[in-house]
Amino acid sequence: MKAAVIYWSGTGNTEQMAAAVAEGAGAELIRVSDFSGDIAEYDRLAFGCSAMGDEVLEEEEFEPFFAAIEGALSGKNIALFGSYGWGDGEWMRNWEDRVKEDGAVLVGGEGLIANEAPSDEDLEKCRELGKALVQ
Repeated sequence: MKAAVIYWSGTGNTEQMAAAVAEGAGAELIRVSDFSGDIAEYDRLAFGCSAMGDEVLEEEEFEPFFAAIEGALSGKNIALFGSYGWGDGEWMRNWEDRVKEDGAVLVGGEGLIANEAPSDEDLEKCRELGKALVQ
């Protein structure tokens, strides 16, 4: 089994969450801009991205990356997480729907979100999400 946590973070909040997910999963931690592998090589993946603009995924790096790999997600265990500063989590609900439509198995049935900087409790939930990803 090969697992990775691939993320984008603008302020460091989602990066903190990504580190905790990777710790829980014992997985590689990779910034989306540094990923050069083949998604097909991974059995289990966690993706993290902050809400941007009108509650959408970051559009310069993360959205193009994610759109390009969606066809390879079918049957894979996927975890989603990210931070936000406004809104009600619509970006995560839309992302969850996309992953399910791609045929992936969404770990925990939903993504994990934190408002602004993740609290200690949020980071513990991230570690638990990582553990669930690799079970």
